[in-house]
Amino acid sequence: MNKTPSSNRLHIAFFGQTNAGKSSLINAITKQNVALVSDVKGTTTDPVYKAMELLPIGPVMLIDTAGLNDDTTLGHLRKHKTLEVLNKTDVALIVFDGTREFHKTEEELIKTILSKNVAALGVLNKSDIIADPVAVLKEYEAKYSLPFVLASTITNEGIGNIKKMLIKHAPTDEDKFKIVGDLIKPGDFVVLVTPIDKAAPKGRLILPQQQTIRDILESDAISIVTKEQELKETLANLGKKPALVITDSQAFLKVSADTPLDIPLTSFSILFARHKGDLSSLVEGAAAINKLQDGDKVLIAEGCTHHKQSDDIGTVKIPRWLRQATGKDLTFDHTAGITFKDSLEGYKLVIHCGGCMLNKRAMNHRIDSAKEENVPIVNYGVLIAYVHGILDRALEPFPLAKLIWEQLKDDK
Repeated sequence: MNKTPSSNRLHIAFFGQTNAGKSSLINAITKQNVALVSDVKGTTTDPVYKAMELLPIGPVMLIDTAGLNDDTTLGHLRKHKTLEVLNKTDVALIVFDGTREFHKTEEELIKTILSKNVAALGVLNKSDIIADPVAVLKEYEAKYSLPFVLASTITNEGIGNIKKMLIKHAPTDEDKFKIVGDLIKPGDFVVLVTPIDKAAPKGRLILPQQQTIRDILESDAISIVTKEQELKETLANLGKKPALVITDSQAFLKVSADTPLDIPLTSFSILFARHKGDLSSLVEGAAAINKLQDGDKVLIAEGCTHHKQSDDIGTVKIPRWLRQATGKDLTFDHTAGITFKDSLEGYKLVIHCGGCMLNKRAMNHRIDSAKEENVPIVNYGVLIAYVHGILDRALEPFPLAKLIWEQLKDDK
């Protein structure tokens, strides 16, 4: 449980007014002092994350957020941070202080949550000091049309019911973590090309490689891991044609040259474009590359922060490859981490990393944000295959995306 990546956890966020009891509820649910609790309003400033196991759901991420009814300048900044959490939230728990009057904050929050198609649940907190909690609960259910549960962190009433309600209403997706399993069958060989260079973390593989190996094993197939220099020898000595070769995108050109055309080839980043986001939309973004003009602004976005090497993929290689492929003098901006640009105005293209550190909802929010502003978006794997002239081949395992690309690639 402790080693499950945060991107593979169901994200459950607690929202509400200041001092509604969000932090106390998280502490009661986890049976730990995870969140700082105080009678002082605004104790929670930035979102607080706690990984835990919630059976039978499995690994989850609980998120405590700042109160939404602080009208100070700092309060508005906290509110912005809180609403950003919605972009990665799978289930939203809206915590109401049952001793207070209705407030427009909750109504606005519920509208925002429902507009994002996030599962929303209500918790009527402080039931131990409400004169007639059942009557108040019915009033809240009628007003907000949400499933509600009574709770008290003093008497521990309703804590078990909150867990049951989460289990009942949590989104389910049997293929939620499937990366490559639907492309292979039991007994297949899958060759993974994983360059080991100065950017590779010491003593371990990067997250997409780890997760792909796990998915292959769960599919009862066989993973063979090699470096790009040994790929040709590996294929020659297998004695059986692999069902698929998967490469790090940065080695695409050499791996494509060394992999016979009758063996399907793709990259970890393209697999994650499908697994975490919307491969079809990212392929559409690739078709916009040949329309770039001198002076156009391009945003390169990454979902995590890491130490930059001298030949870093996002800040060095991709700008170089894109300038070479287009012959245009382009301007590049960069962003990294859990936040995304509030506005994409002025950009002609967004290039995103594979998104292995983001959950599916967060990655799709970024794709949807670009589409809403009519800015094409592509990810690292799709773009690298494009600039090296092998996108047609890299999309062979994905018929719908390949069809979209065939229809768009010659559109000038």
